[in-house]
Amino acid sequence: MTHTLRVGAISRNYFNMPLWIAQDQGLFAEQGLDVAIELFEPIDEVTTRLNDGRLDLALGVTEHVILAAETGGDLTVIAGNVNRLPFSLIARPEIRSVEQLRGQVVGVSSLQAGSSSLVMKMLTAHGLECPRDYTLEAVGPILARWERLQRGEIAAGLQGIPLNYMALDAGYRSLGEPREQFPWFQFTSLNVSARWAGAHRAETEAFVRAWVAAHAWFYGHPKECTAIAMRHTGIDEGYAERAWRDYTQDEIFPRDGAADPRGIQTLIDISALIRALPGRAKTRAEDYIDGRYLEATRQAA
Repeated sequence: MTHTLRVGAISRNYFNMPLWIAQDQGLFAEQGLDVAIELFEPIDEVTTRLNDGRLDLALGVTEHVILAAETGGDLTVIAGNVNRLPFSLIARPEIRSVEQLRGQVVGVSSLQAGSSSLVMKMLTAHGLECPRDYTLEAVGPILARWERLQRGEIAAGLQGIPLNYMALDAGYRSLGEPREQFPWFQFTSLNVSARWAGAHRAETEAFVRAWVAAHAWFYGHPKECTAIAMRHTGIDEGYAERAWRDYTQDEIFPRDGAADPRGIQTLIDISALIRALPGRAKTRAEDYIDGRYLEATRQAA
């Protein structure tokens, strides 16, 4: 019996490699799954559709799970994805320091979650406060930020691997590497409604089995991963190869597909410092992770 699942993700960026691997290499099909991958530009749209049932699972921003808990939501993290930050803070060529962002517009994926918390924390370390010293503008995910940066509509924004290298090669400047400040940071994860997963346990466990297999496959197949990245993102071969090297050397994707409590705890702490969360529902990273589905995969191995 084949189960059909709707899975959402953000744009055509490298974060989605485990999804594309599982689809292209038949890992979903091996688990009896027919998976429709739906990509969205606004990162908030992924979580909106997960909340209202238009998606069954989502490769989404982990901070959305944390923020949803503040309003009584039931989203939970069942596996990892981007467990370490793959970004550079890229600025236009004429901007040589963080201090020169004073009075400028910095592009982020969303004002509610995602890169905004990181940017605010990074700039606070240099004495710049929002909105006193600069403006945050929601311009969409990585590809959209790169386009706006090239048009001069924003002064800076986080760019993920390999777009950061493309920007540097084009003469843009890196003002900082957030991974140096935050070694562990759960940026994206495999998220689901706890109620939906509980009612569809077999499908959820099957998806997680394919998810874990895709992460293991990623680490062992550089040439094939380069081809998949080129096909789905449109990047050149050299940048696709560089992305694979960085992701594997720094273990940005978890080898075992699991979320990292250290990364979620960092996210919790930064979110609490930056955002007004008067009724924090949870304070421990483990409170946001449902490890039963991953554990079932491990026991079945």
